[in-house]
Amino acid sequence: QDVKKEMVEEKGLQEDAADRIGEYVRMSGGLELVDKMLESPLAGSKIAKQGLEDMKLLLKYCELYNCGDSVSFDLSLARGLDYYTGVIYEAVLCGDAKDANGELITVGSVAGGGRYDGLVGMFDPKNRSVPCVGVSIGIERLFSIMEANLTKDSNKVRTVETQVYVITAQKNLVEERMKIISELWSAGIKTEHSYKRNPKMLNQLQFCEDAGVPLAVVIGESEIAAGIVKLRNIATREEVEVKREELISTLKEKLQTL
Repeated sequence: QDVKKEMVEEKGLQEDAADRIGEYVRMSGGLELVDKMLESPLAGSKIAKQGLEDMKLLLKYCELYNCGDSVSFDLSLARGLDYYTGVIYEAVLCGDAKDANGELITVGSVAGGGRYDGLVGMFDPKNRSVPCVGVSIGIERLFSIMEANLTKDSNKVRTVETQVYVITAQKNLVEERMKIISELWSAGIKTEHSYKRNPKMLNQLQFCEDAGVPLAVVIGESEIAAGIVKLRNIATREEVEVKREELISTLKEKLQTL
């Protein structure tokens, strides 16, 4: 009613014309709707008929590309910019988009655009018509959906490709960390360690959890003396002792199961 009031009182349309527009904007569908409208009085308008023919061609092409089920002809769609000269479109998120509380995530359209044959020509000295089609993506809206999905997902998102993190439990063992890293690099295992000389063990473990590093090799003075390392699963916090000479083969075996 508010839209009708605006069309009649502010835009000067006849009330019956506003009612007819109201009937059209409630319609949406596919090729069958276009065919129906081509047989309606609306097709008596040359401009409207051309637009319907273009829409029919577009929907046929969508079917040929096997994406017809994802496209709907919606007469309520309108975009605010007046340089569009043909079809306009918007993309909306379909499927199960819910937050951690199970409530639907409603952000409206996540992309939109259309055809504008005259826009580029406005900047051409010869005012030539350059057919164009463009789209803008709602990055912030997509990010809000991604953040909601991450919140409800209990799995940590890996922010690095590091497979193994070498951790020292005592001070002055940076060279021992470097020796192990060199061995693992040579074996093709993506390995990293703290660039601090004497990092705190808890900080090193926290980095693994935050970054999603799956495995950690833990060494201390007692492990070095015994010729072993402790191999820690970051997710389960399970630790096993591994002989130094068996470290590479054990790591490769573990990484295959992750």
